[in-house]
Amino acid sequence: MELPRFKYHPEPLVTGSIEKSACVCACCGKKTGFIYTGLPYSEEDLEDSICPWCIANGEAHKKFNAEFTDYDAVSNYGIWSEVSSEIKEEVAFRTPGFSGWQEHKWWTHCNGAASFIGLAGAKEIKEHGSDLIEQLKSETINAYEISDEDWNNFFNALDVDGSPTAYIFKCNHCGKLGGYSDFD
Repeated sequence: MELPRFKYHPEPLVTGSIEKSACVCACCGKKTGFIYTGLPYSEEDLEDSICPWCIANGEAHKKFNAEFTDYDAVSNYGIWSEVSSEIKEEVAFRTPGFSGWQEHKWWTHCNGAASFIGLAGAKEIKEHGSDLIEQLKSETINAYEISDEDWNNFFNALDVDGSPTAYIFKCNHCGKLGGYSDFD
């Protein structure tokens, strides 16, 4: 069975947000062969219990009032490029989120939500080039009020499988890479 297409999270199997599973979906009651690995914001415990189809068609949001990313965190509470309520709803209610150390945010650019590419450490970020490094540096310095020297130490400590880590996105309009970093 082919997974539904998610405009803002095009490779959820690669990012680990969706995985193969024999679990029954708590929303539709079916064994679809895949399950969302995150923990949606909901009054009910829905960890590892929602299939990708119930995310994509909005049924999980309708049935459980589930959010897969905090609605207001799409654009980092208005700090990044502002987006329409329709885009925020698609990301928050009908797009698989991702696991993060703190409450995760969804990067926006060109007045649209960007596509989540995945987690990255210093090695992976370097492979993407200096534009991404500079964007993450600016974001980190502004968010944590650190010096350039502290940034260099922080950057070198970034780890795809640990803390701190970076969350990388790609603008669907211009192709620019961006995101933010976080730690436990």
